Amino acid sequence: MKALVLAGGAGTRLRPITHTSAKQLVPVANKAVLFYGLESIAAAGITDVGVIVGDTADEIRAAVGDGSAFGLDVTYIPQDKPLGLAHAVLIARDWLGDDDFVMYLGDNFIVGGITEVVDEFRRTRPDAQILLTRVSDPRAFGVAELDAAGQVVALEEKPEHPRSDLALVGVYLLTPAIHDAVRAISPSRRGELEITHALQHLIDTGAAVRSTIVKGYWKDTGNVVDMLEVDRTVLENLERRIDGEVDDASETIGRVVVERGARVVNSRIVGPVVIGAGTEVVDSYVGPFTSVAENCRIAVSELEFSIVLRESSIEGVGRIEESLIGRHVEVTPAPVVPGAHRLVLGDHSKVQIHT
Repeated sequence: MKALVLAGGAGTRLRPITHTSAKQLVPVANKAVLFYGLESIAAAGITDVGVIVGDTADEIRAAVGDGSAFGLDVTYIPQDKPLGLAHAVLIARDWLGDDDFVMYLGDNFIVGGITEVVDEFRRTRPDAQILLTRVSDPRAFGVAELDAAGQVVALEEKPEHPRSDLALVGVYLLTPAIHDAVRAISPSRRGELEITHALQHLIDTGAAVRSTIVKGYWKDTGNVVDMLEVDRTVLENLERRIDGEVDDASETIGRVVVERGARVVNSRIVGPVVIGAGTEVVDSYVGPFTSVAENCRIAVSELEFSIVLRESSIEGVGRIEESLIGRHVEVTPAPVVPGAHRLVLGDHSKVQIHT
């Protein structure tokens, strides 16, 4: 069995971060989202991995390499444009051959991994198996309709009027039957080859498409709110570890990780928090659910429920919350500008001005 990992796409919902960085490499608890997926694939006993790459191919290659760091053998498959999930299957046809495979969206996060569902698929081997989860607004997802017995009877991509609240999770387990299906469909109104249409083609031609409801935590980390929420979830399982330097004037409370080479000076850290290697926290407060990457500087500031990427500095700016701050960013106070009031007042006016 192989794995096809999608690591292309423009990441428009995470801009401006993704103007200069691949969305799959934005870190959660100081580790790229993509790495969690690769680790899940390896844990499921799959070692042969094809990675679909687009405009950010060089960055993905530099981060993942040949896959040996994850116990994987990685092959890169270029995609000129992100033309849909089914298009990714289409262009990977030669590499996939006649093997079963799991298709994994590189910006998705599933707590608990995929080992259990992969084992189930290997044991029962339907033509395709999809993962589903209940969502509050299914209109943003591919949506599945099940019959009374729980079998998949219909799939629809981002419907205006969803027939259920069951959204497709970004993990698909597929047999070679999918190859005829992706060749049989036409582009959607979005101009993409939709995997939901290919799966619907399988259903319409009598193939067995089964589903599994995800009981654990799943997120598509495509926007800032979801990215912060995933970071919060991962940090909940943090184990306290102080490998860096914390001076006597500082206080660390709860699940705090201070990586080797980091320094905490005259500051208060309330976990869960991770402070990356080489980072300095001086005269500051860092509160729960915050990840600060390597070689950053936090000085005379307060930071909570945020992600700070590597080699950025936040100095003298008071409090920052619910923020995603990119690489090589400088956050400093604005210069003081003399205040003035411009007035046009009628006769007999009374004005009170705060000075």
